[in-house]
Amino acid sequence: MSHSPNSASEQDWRARTRNSKGGSALVLLLTLALVLGGAWLMENRKQDKGTDASGGGAAAASVELSGDQTGSAPEIGQPAPDFTAMTMDGKKVRLSELKGHPVWITFGATWCTACRAEAPDIEQAWKGAQPKGTQILAVFIKEDAATVRTYANRLGLSFPMISDPETTIASRYRSIGIPSHFFIDSDGILRASYVGGLTAEKMDENLKLIGG
Repeated sequence: MSHSPNSASEQDWRARTRNSKGGSALVLLLTLALVLGGAWLMENRKQDKGTDASGGGAAAASVELSGDQTGSAPEIGQPAPDFTAMTMDGKKVRLSELKGHPVWITFGATWCTACRAEAPDIEQAWKGAQPKGTQILAVFIKEDAATVRTYANRLGLSFPMISDPETTIASRYRSIGIPSHFFIDSDGILRASYVGGLTAEKMDENLKLIGG
């Protein structure tokens, strides 16, 4: 079988490229550029949606919800689902009455490893954000008040905590993976949500996003 001069030249060029150190480096650089380009596109698509599957921290643990899930699920750019609850220090809180303040809602459990891992960073963020009027509400799924209080005392946590034994609040927010996080601006609009642990950097980034 005969080959055209152009075909033979192309094959020779490819062979020289593969066999040369410079050619190998070029191939590696092109491959790296393609990988980074793909990652950049994926990240920008996530940012355009205003939500992310993970906050760069530990992976989420699954939980089963038993509360009412007939209402609308949380949606970026829409008002966050309202709820009323009692914090561990005996204060009644209603989300809709917190308008005028940025609000960060976290869902977790005392047995959740990823939740425990990020708790000190949440405490640190709370100390920095509280003077600015930012509200943090940590909802503990399927746990009674005594369990949550013991957990908070053991870890030295002071941010507001809510017991959600019947998954009433978690069901409204469809929090089937914990930890999960919802960042709500001062107008009551959900601006970002994450499933999985957050790094301290991601916490700061999203608090700034909602003005906290």
